[in-house]
Amino acid sequence: MLLPRLRSPSLRARLTLIATGAAVFVLIPLAIAVNVVVRHAVADRIWDQTLDAATRVAAQTRDGRLPNPVPADPTGVNLIEVVAPDGRLVASSAPARGLHRLSMLQPDSDTRVTQTTSCSMPHRDCLLVTAIRVSDSPASQIVYAGRSAPTILTTPLPEVEMMLVAVVLAFLTGWVAWKATGRALRPVEAIRSELAEITPQTIDSRVPEPPGDDEIARLARTANDALERLDRSIQMQRQFAADASHELLTPIAGIRAQLEGARLHPQDTAEAVDAALRDTERLESIVADLLLLARVRTVPEAAREDVDLGALVAAEVAHRSERLPTRLRTAPGVTVRALRGQLCRVVANLLDNAERHALTKVCVEVAQAGDEAVLCVINDGDAIPAEDRERIFERFYRRDAARSRIHGGTGLGLAIAREVVEAHAGTIRVEDGEPGVRFVIRLPLVHHDVAAQPQAR
Repeated sequence: MLLPRLRSPSLRARLTLIATGAAVFVLIPLAIAVNVVVRHAVADRIWDQTLDAATRVAAQTRDGRLPNPVPADPTGVNLIEVVAPDGRLVASSAPARGLHRLSMLQPDSDTRVTQTTSCSMPHRDCLLVTAIRVSDSPASQIVYAGRSAPTILTTPLPEVEMMLVAVVLAFLTGWVAWKATGRALRPVEAIRSELAEITPQTIDSRVPEPPGDDEIARLARTANDALERLDRSIQMQRQFAADASHELLTPIAGIRAQLEGARLHPQDTAEAVDAALRDTERLESIVADLLLLARVRTVPEAAREDVDLGALVAAEVAHRSERLPTRLRTAPGVTVRALRGQLCRVVANLLDNAERHALTKVCVEVAQAGDEAVLCVINDGDAIPAEDRERIFERFYRRDAARSRIHGGTGLGLAIAREVVEAHAGTIRVEDGEPGVRFVIRLPLVHHDVAAQPQAR
């Protein structure tokens, strides 16, 4: 049987564990190092004291003024013995009387001084002993000076205490980290809980933004920006659905009316079928445009190719009817990276719109401006008010609904043009045509080495 999968610890728990582990990693070696340093310092101080005491007694012995008993050293070195070469005890301090020899170690005549730790005496603590020869003679007496080793040098208790202190400090660090991360992550939890409560019905809600400009504040602002974009997208989707439903109902209602009329008046069946076919064609056009809008941004980048914008526009103009004269000016070498079919649709939509509103003529220009390809479609019709220059790119928006429907427009042509242009990292805008209206499209160039100037055709 497989073990149940362990739940991943929270970020707060992980940060706390990291802080605690780091504290343990630092504090325990630090405690060991401090203990070693303290031990060495204490031992060195005692060795110096015993050496000073032994040196003082050796000097008194050489001068023949050694008292017996030997007085204890004021630094606390109270165990002193003077031993003859044959091992006979010559003199000692009062605390050393009745004890075994402090040490059997005999320094050689070269070094004269030896230090050792002796733990062989029963019922006594370990001793730190310094042995020093009174003279260089092989028959020299030897002075032993010693004192009991403190607990820090003889038991593991100091190490245990230092380890306990390190562990306590590590857990204290973990507790502080737990509290600090909890406080720091509290706004994140508030953002998470607020996001969890948001539904399509409450998409206008926003997460709380903490003051400042730290990572959490920027996260909150980014989340609110995303919610704002999502809110606008949902509103546009709802509006689009409502508009699409209305636009689709019109030809559907027309088809239904024609079919019902044909049933009531069989003699007019041919006329009813023709009208129903016209409404069906309009319905097909609307559905095709809706599908194109939905698929514009789903085509992969790899499907794009280098397109000569001037040649593409010239071919599209050549396929137009001669209802209105179209003046074409193109520049050579204006190449863009695009989906040819989508770009053809943009040009066709702009030409349809221009022919629909032009009074006498349409002008089309293709040129290069810096590192951009520029396509201008101008008609000499009525100007577009400034307040409508953005709305005309909305889906199903018509400034003149009757004219648009007479010419077979679906209300999606300019919306498709903007969607395709923006999907190709370009821009489209409306300007005054002096007279009329000028639609200007700018797209990134593929090559910038050809100085393109418009040439009349």
